[in-house]
Amino acid sequence: MQYVGIHTQQSRNNFRSLLLLCLFPCLVVGLLFVFCYLLVYLTQGDAPHYYQVGVTDRSVALFIEMAPYVLGGVFIWFLIAYFANTSIINAATGARPLERKENKRVYNLVENLCMSQGMPMPKINIINDDSLNAYASGINKKSYTVTLSKGIIEKLDDEELEAVIAHELSHIRNHDVRLLIISIVFVGIFSMLAQIALRSAYYSSFTRKRDDKGGAALILLLTMLVAAVGYFFAILMRFAISRKREYLADAGSAEMTKNPLALASALRKISADPDIEAVKREDVAQLFIQHPGKQATSALSGLSGLFATHPPIEKRIQILEQF
Repeated sequence: MQYVGIHTQQSRNNFRSLLLLCLFPCLVVGLLFVFCYLLVYLTQGDAPHYYQVGVTDRSVALFIEMAPYVLGGVFIWFLIAYFANTSIINAATGARPLERKENKRVYNLVENLCMSQGMPMPKINIINDDSLNAYASGINKKSYTVTLSKGIIEKLDDEELEAVIAHELSHIRNHDVRLLIISIVFVGIFSMLAQIALRSAYYSSFTRKRDDKGGAALILLLTMLVAAVGYFFAILMRFAISRKREYLADAGSAEMTKNPLALASALRKISADPDIEAVKREDVAQLFIQHPGKQATSALSGLSGLFATHPPIEKRIQILEQF
């Protein structure tokens, strides 16, 4: 593997986060204008001059009318999701705070690692699930959190659990979690825009007759097109977050613990049962050390591997064993 330093990875992730923040408003505006143009074009009258003169003007008028509401809604959604991301993710994963008196062993492992790296102590959460998985989340020092499943705490020995915790702390140290949170927020906003497009198309005064079957079919087609474009950009955002982050976090764990074989052993146990029942959303699943759903099944290849959020766990174990 090409060596990538910690500061290099942090700067790359900071740049990607800033790039996503800058490009997203442009994508929203562009997608909204395309929607307005297609809506006017597909639902206009049959007069020939509409094709030559009226389409652009009417599209701009509709865009100006809708833009403040759409952009305002997107901005409010982003603020809520950005600052309430911890609560949203905890609700999506079924996580709750783990008190020190409940498990001093976990707190000792986390504190020792943090002290050795000069890192502030993150919050610790637990998922009441017997499967083995873990993830890190948060956007700043106040919200950074390491979440462990009940199963991974009970079924790993101290060295293996320490290696998993070090992996998650590496995600925090490398600023991977901040980039992932921004990606999750944006994917959710694209989903919201598709719903807005559906409602706007139905209630717009630019539609001809709502009881017209042809018009209804065109509106449905338009909405599906907007949703497809939004999903396409969501996929591109996922590609912008390189799967190398897992390899780098594995390397960070090996660096912290000086024991790469412990993480390799932990990953082998995790791969046997990573499925957290509460996790249903694909965007949240990418936070985990191993995908808790269908991607967790053996080696990925072809198109399934192309769209995977995690590299094959067998390859990660092989690299760790070669350290």
